Amino acid sequence: MCGSGKSEAVKFFVENGFKRVYFGEVVMNEMKRLGLEVNEQNERQTRENLRKEFGMGAMAVKSLPIIEEFIARNNVVIESLYSWEEFKILKYKFGDAFKLLTIYTTKALRYERLLKRPFRPLTNKESMSRDISEIEKLDKGGPIAFADYLVMNDGSLEEMNEKLMKHI
Repeated sequence: MCGSGKSEAVKFFVENGFKRVYFGEVVMNEMKRLGLEVNEQNERQTRENLRKEFGMGAMAVKSLPIIEEFIARNNVVIESLYSWEEFKILKYKFGDAFKLLTIYTTKALRYERLLKRPFRPLTNKESMSRDISEIEKLDKGGPIAFADYLVMNDGSLEEMNEKLMKHI
């Protein structure tokens, strides 16, 4: 979920030689193309519109070319896989080579982090709205529940990185 530490985990993997593919970039690029201001409401609407047009696996479908390009030369870490359909597309395409890691923490800690983050901070009300929208409209629960690995991120960044080291 938003604020759990996904971006920090991805940063760790990139620092350890992985190439990064950010599914959220699909949304950001579409917002830029449409000339929309970056905010929670526009992000949500754009994300939902992309999924209406391309299906719930839209971010995976639109990112497959770059994943395939990167995976030919490196290990790849994908940031912000949300929907069950995205998971199924990648699992079908890459089989057992595809592993899903869930970064988890409590809602209270996530909301505290989201209030303080420098890029796209969210109020508690915006965080809750985003959570509900992602669970109800983006089919986000499946990938979280079906993870191959779970890292509880309720401590320091160094503690999380130690846990992540086990998954390299």
